[in-house]
Amino acid sequence: MMSDWLIALILGIVEGLTEFLPVSSTGHLILVNEFASFQDKEFSQTFDMFIQVGAILSVLIYFWKRLWIFDKDAGHIDRDKLDIWLKTIVGVIPALALGYLFKDFIEEHLLNSFVVAISLIVGGVLLLFIEKQFTRPVIHSLRDLSYGKAFSIGLCQCLAMIPGVSRSASSIIGGLALGLNRVTAAEFSFFLAIPTLTAASAYFLIRHAMGFNAYQFLILSFGFAVSFIVAYLVIAVFMKFIKTNNFVSFGIYRIILGTAILLYFYFSK
Repeated sequence: MMSDWLIALILGIVEGLTEFLPVSSTGHLILVNEFASFQDKEFSQTFDMFIQVGAILSVLIYFWKRLWIFDKDAGHIDRDKLDIWLKTIVGVIPALALGYLFKDFIEEHLLNSFVVAISLIVGGVLLLFIEKQFTRPVIHSLRDLSYGKAFSIGLCQCLAMIPGVSRSASSIIGGLALGLNRVTAAEFSFFLAIPTLTAASAYFLIRHAMGFNAYQFLILSFGFAVSFIVAYLVIAVFMKFIKTNNFVSFGIYRIILGTAILLYFYFSK
Protein backbone atom coordinates (compact mmCIF):
# COMPACT_ATOMS: atom_id res chain seq x y z
CA MET A 1 0.00 0.00 0.00
CA MET A 2 1.31 3.43 -0.95
CA SER A 3 2.05 5.92 1.82
CA ASP A 4 0.00 9.12 1.96
CA TRP A 5 3.14 11.14 1.20
CA LEU A 6 3.84 9.19 -1.99
CA ILE A 7 0.20 9.55 -3.10
CA ALA A 8 0.36 13.30 -2.42
CA LEU A 9 3.60 13.54 -4.41
CA ILE A 10 2.16 11.63 -7.39
CA LEU A 11 -1.09 13.59 -7.48
CA GLY A 12 0.70 16.92 -7.02
CA ILE A 13 3.00 16.15 -9.94
CA VAL A 14 0.09 15.02 -12.13
CA GLU A 15 -1.88 18.19 -11.33
CA GLY A 16 1.11 20.45 -11.96
CA LEU A 17 1.99 18.71 -15.22
CA THR A 18 -1.50 18.66 -16.70
CA GLU A 19 -3.48 21.66 -15.39
CA PHE A 20 -2.31 24.10 -18.05
CA LEU A 21 -1.57 21.70 -20.89
CA PRO A 22 -4.43 20.81 -23.27
CA VAL A 23 -4.64 17.25 -21.94
CA SER A 24 -7.15 17.49 -19.03
CA SER A 25 -5.88 17.57 -15.45
CA THR A 26 -9.24 16.39 -14.09
CA GLY A 27 -9.19 13.43 -16.45
CA HIS A 28 -5.67 12.48 -15.43
CA LEU A 29 -6.47 12.82 -11.72
CA ILE A 30 -9.55 10.60 -12.09
CA LEU A 31 -7.42 7.98 -13.81
CA VAL A 32 -4.50 8.19 -11.38
CA ASN A 33 -6.93 7.91 -8.46
CA GLU A 34 -7.81 4.46 -9.80
CA PHE A 35 -4.34 3.35 -8.70
CA ALA A 36 -3.16 5.93 -6.15
CA SER A 37 -5.78 7.39 -3.85
CA PHE A 38 -6.27 8.20 -0.19
CA GLN A 39 -8.44 5.81 1.78
CA ASP A 40 -10.65 8.65 3.00
CA LYS A 41 -12.76 9.42 -0.09
CA GLU A 42 -13.88 12.85 1.12
CA PHE A 43 -10.31 13.86 1.92
CA SER A 44 -9.19 12.54 -1.47
CA GLN A 45 -11.74 14.71 -3.31
CA THR A 46 -10.79 17.73 -1.23
CA PHE A 47 -7.09 17.10 -1.87
CA ASP A 48 -7.64 17.02 -5.65
CA MET A 49 -9.36 20.41 -5.49
CA PHE A 50 -6.91 21.93 -3.02
CA ILE A 51 -3.84 21.23 -5.13
CA GLN A 52 -5.49 23.16 -7.97
CA VAL A 53 -4.95 26.26 -5.84
CA GLY A 54 -1.22 25.61 -6.01
CA ALA A 55 -1.44 25.56 -9.80
CA ILE A 56 -3.45 28.82 -9.77
CA LEU A 57 -0.78 30.48 -7.64
CA SER A 58 1.88 29.47 -10.16
CA VAL A 59 0.04 31.42 -12.88
CA LEU A 60 -0.17 34.52 -10.70
CA ILE A 61 3.53 34.36 -9.89
CA TYR A 62 4.68 33.57 -13.43
CA PHE A 63 2.57 36.31 -15.05
CA TRP A 64 2.83 38.76 -12.15
CA LYS A 65 4.24 41.61 -14.25
CA ARG A 66 1.49 41.11 -16.83
CA LEU A 67 -1.30 41.04 -14.26
CA TRP A 68 -0.36 43.60 -11.58
CA ILE A 69 -2.44 46.60 -12.65
CA PHE A 70 -0.80 49.28 -10.50
CA ASP A 71 2.14 51.09 -12.08
CA LYS A 72 4.36 51.84 -9.10
CA ASP A 73 6.53 54.32 -11.02
CA ALA A 74 3.72 56.37 -12.54
CA GLY A 75 1.41 55.92 -9.55
CA HIS A 76 -1.67 55.00 -11.53
CA ILE A 77 -3.53 52.00 -12.92
CA ASP A 78 -2.08 50.46 -16.08
CA ARG A 79 -5.04 50.45 -18.48
CA ASP A 80 -3.63 47.67 -20.67
CA LYS A 81 -3.33 45.34 -17.67
CA LEU A 82 -6.75 46.36 -16.39
CA ASP A 83 -8.08 45.53 -19.86
CA ILE A 84 -6.68 41.98 -19.53
CA TRP A 85 -8.52 41.52 -16.24
CA LEU A 86 -11.78 42.90 -17.64
CA LYS A 87 -11.62 40.57 -20.64
CA THR A 88 -10.82 37.68 -18.30
CA ILE A 89 -13.87 38.51 -16.17
CA VAL A 90 -16.07 38.64 -19.28
CA GLY A 91 -14.63 35.32 -20.42
CA VAL A 92 -15.30 33.54 -17.13
CA ILE A 93 -18.98 34.53 -16.88
CA PRO A 94 -20.26 31.53 -18.94
CA ALA A 95 -18.32 29.02 -16.81
CA LEU A 96 -19.62 30.50 -13.57
CA ALA A 97 -23.22 30.47 -14.79
CA LEU A 98 -23.25 27.03 -16.40
CA GLY A 99 -21.11 25.52 -13.68
CA TYR A 100 -23.66 26.59 -11.08
CA LEU A 101 -26.52 25.11 -13.10
CA PHE A 102 -24.95 21.75 -13.98
CA LYS A 103 -22.50 21.07 -11.13
CA ASP A 104 -24.64 18.38 -9.49
CA PHE A 105 -25.35 16.53 -12.75
CA ILE A 106 -21.66 16.52 -13.63
CA GLU A 107 -20.61 15.17 -10.22
CA GLU A 108 -23.25 12.44 -10.31
CA HIS A 109 -23.04 11.23 -13.92
CA LEU A 110 -19.83 12.29 -15.69
CA LEU A 111 -16.98 11.63 -13.27
CA ASN A 112 -15.95 8.25 -14.68
CA SER A 113 -13.16 6.78 -16.77
CA PHE A 114 -15.32 6.07 -19.84
CA VAL A 115 -16.35 9.72 -20.19
CA VAL A 116 -12.73 10.78 -19.68
CA ALA A 117 -11.50 8.43 -22.42
CA ILE A 118 -14.09 9.54 -25.00
CA SER A 119 -13.47 13.21 -24.15
CA LEU A 120 -9.71 12.79 -24.54
CA ILE A 121 -10.14 11.25 -27.99
CA VAL A 122 -12.69 13.80 -29.24
CA GLY A 123 -10.60 16.68 -27.90
CA GLY A 124 -7.49 15.27 -29.57
CA VAL A 125 -9.25 15.04 -32.92
CA LEU A 126 -10.47 18.64 -32.55
CA LEU A 127 -6.96 19.86 -31.77
CA LEU A 128 -5.63 18.21 -34.92
CA PHE A 129 -8.51 19.63 -36.99
CA ILE A 130 -8.08 23.16 -35.65
CA GLU A 131 -4.32 23.09 -36.24
CA LYS A 132 -4.89 22.05 -39.86
CA GLN A 133 -7.76 24.40 -40.70
CA PHE A 134 -6.95 27.61 -38.82
CA THR A 135 -3.41 28.48 -39.86
CA ARG A 136 -3.68 32.25 -40.36
CA PRO A 137 -4.23 34.02 -37.03
CA VAL A 138 -5.33 37.65 -37.06
CA ILE A 139 -5.07 38.39 -33.33
CA HIS A 140 -1.50 38.51 -32.03
CA SER A 141 -1.96 40.06 -28.60
CA LEU A 142 -4.61 40.33 -25.91
CA ARG A 143 -4.86 44.04 -26.66
CA ASP A 144 -6.42 43.10 -30.02
CA LEU A 145 -8.87 40.64 -28.45
CA SER A 146 -12.42 42.01 -28.38
CA TYR A 147 -14.75 41.52 -25.43
CA GLY A 148 -17.12 39.58 -27.67
CA LYS A 149 -14.43 37.08 -28.59
CA ALA A 150 -13.32 36.87 -24.97
CA PHE A 151 -16.88 35.87 -24.07
CA SER A 152 -16.96 33.35 -26.93
CA ILE A 153 -13.74 31.74 -25.70
CA GLY A 154 -15.36 31.57 -22.28
CA LEU A 155 -18.27 29.67 -23.81
CA CYS A 156 -15.82 27.22 -25.37
CA GLN A 157 -14.17 26.77 -21.98
CA CYS A 158 -17.49 25.50 -20.60
CA LEU A 159 -17.00 22.26 -22.54
CA ALA A 160 -14.33 21.46 -19.97
CA MET A 161 -17.07 20.75 -17.45
CA ILE A 162 -17.10 17.35 -19.12
CA PRO A 163 -14.22 15.42 -17.49
CA GLY A 164 -11.44 14.72 -19.96
CA VAL A 165 -12.19 17.63 -22.30
CA SER A 166 -9.65 19.92 -20.58
CA ARG A 167 -10.25 23.52 -19.63
CA SER A 168 -7.00 24.51 -21.29
CA ALA A 169 -7.76 22.60 -24.50
CA SER A 170 -11.29 23.95 -24.86
CA SER A 171 -10.25 27.56 -24.38
CA ILE A 172 -7.19 27.22 -26.61
CA ILE A 173 -9.21 25.52 -29.35
CA GLY A 174 -11.80 28.28 -29.08
CA GLY A 175 -9.09 30.93 -29.26
CA LEU A 176 -7.42 29.39 -32.32
CA ALA A 177 -10.77 29.04 -34.09
CA LEU A 178 -11.51 32.72 -33.41
CA GLY A 179 -8.22 33.87 -34.93
CA LEU A 180 -5.81 34.09 -32.00
CA ASN A 181 -2.25 32.94 -32.51
CA ARG A 182 -0.99 30.09 -30.32
CA VAL A 183 0.81 32.23 -27.75
CA THR A 184 -2.12 34.62 -27.26
CA ALA A 185 -4.60 31.74 -27.06
CA ALA A 186 -2.46 30.01 -24.44
CA GLU A 187 -1.98 33.21 -22.42
CA PHE A 188 -5.70 33.92 -22.32
CA SER A 189 -6.32 30.31 -21.32
CA PHE A 190 -3.93 30.80 -18.39
CA PHE A 191 -5.63 34.02 -17.34
CA LEU A 192 -9.09 32.44 -17.57
CA ALA A 193 -7.84 29.70 -15.26
CA ILE A 194 -7.37 32.13 -12.37
CA PRO A 195 -11.03 33.03 -11.69
CA THR A 196 -12.40 29.75 -13.09
CA LEU A 197 -10.33 27.44 -10.90
CA THR A 198 -10.51 29.77 -7.92
CA ALA A 199 -14.32 29.78 -8.04
CA ALA A 200 -14.54 26.01 -8.59
CA SER A 201 -12.06 25.22 -5.80
CA ALA A 202 -13.64 27.66 -3.34
CA TYR A 203 -17.12 26.30 -4.02
CA PHE A 204 -16.03 22.70 -3.54
CA LEU A 205 -14.00 23.38 -0.40
CA ILE A 206 -16.85 25.32 1.20
CA ARG A 207 -19.48 22.75 0.20
CA HIS A 208 -17.39 19.80 1.34
CA ALA A 209 -15.73 21.50 4.29
CA MET A 210 -14.33 19.05 6.79
CA GLY A 211 -12.16 19.28 9.87
CA PHE A 212 -8.56 18.37 9.12
CA ASN A 213 -6.15 17.07 11.68
CA ALA A 214 -2.53 18.21 11.72
CA TYR A 215 -1.35 15.24 9.68
CA GLN A 216 -3.92 15.82 6.93
CA PHE A 217 -3.04 19.51 6.85
CA LEU A 218 0.61 18.60 6.25
CA ILE A 219 -0.40 16.26 3.40
CA LEU A 220 -2.51 19.02 1.83
CA SER A 221 0.33 21.52 2.18
CA PHE A 222 2.81 19.11 0.63
CA GLY A 223 0.54 18.40 -2.36
CA PHE A 224 -0.07 22.14 -2.75
CA ALA A 225 3.68 22.86 -2.84
CA VAL A 226 4.41 20.07 -5.32
CA SER A 227 1.60 21.23 -7.61
CA PHE A 228 2.81 24.84 -7.47
CA ILE A 229 6.44 24.04 -8.29
CA VAL A 230 5.65 21.61 -11.11
CA ALA A 231 2.96 23.88 -12.64
CA TYR A 232 5.32 26.88 -12.61
CA LEU A 233 7.99 24.91 -14.47
CA VAL A 234 5.43 23.56 -16.95
CA ILE A 235 4.14 27.05 -17.74
CA ALA A 236 7.67 28.31 -18.38
CA VAL A 237 8.49 25.39 -20.71
CA PHE A 238 5.08 25.44 -22.42
CA MET A 239 5.25 29.16 -23.28
CA LYS A 240 8.64 28.63 -24.92
CA PHE A 241 7.46 25.47 -26.67
CA ILE A 242 4.45 27.01 -28.43
CA LYS A 243 6.46 29.90 -29.85
CA THR A 244 7.99 27.48 -32.34
CA ASN A 245 5.69 24.44 -32.17
CA ASN A 246 2.01 23.62 -32.66
CA PHE A 247 -0.48 21.57 -30.62
CA VAL A 248 -0.42 18.47 -32.84
CA SER A 249 1.64 16.44 -30.36
CA PHE A 250 -0.95 17.10 -27.64
CA GLY A 251 -3.75 16.00 -29.97
CA ILE A 252 -1.96 12.75 -30.75
CA TYR A 253 -1.22 12.16 -27.06
CA ARG A 254 -4.89 12.61 -26.17
CA ILE A 255 -6.03 10.13 -28.82
CA ILE A 256 -3.47 7.50 -27.76
CA LEU A 257 -4.24 7.91 -24.05
CA GLY A 258 -8.01 7.84 -24.56
CA THR A 259 -7.76 4.71 -26.67
CA ALA A 260 -5.50 3.02 -24.12
CA ILE A 261 -7.97 3.80 -21.33
CA LEU A 262 -10.87 2.30 -23.29
CA LEU A 263 -8.87 -0.85 -24.00
CA TYR A 264 -7.70 -1.15 -20.40
CA PHE A 265 -11.15 -0.97 -18.88
CA TYR A 266 -12.62 -3.18 -21.60
CA PHE A 267 -10.13 -6.01 -21.03
CA SER A 268 -10.06 -5.58 -17.23
CA LYS A 269 -13.76 -6.39 -16.89
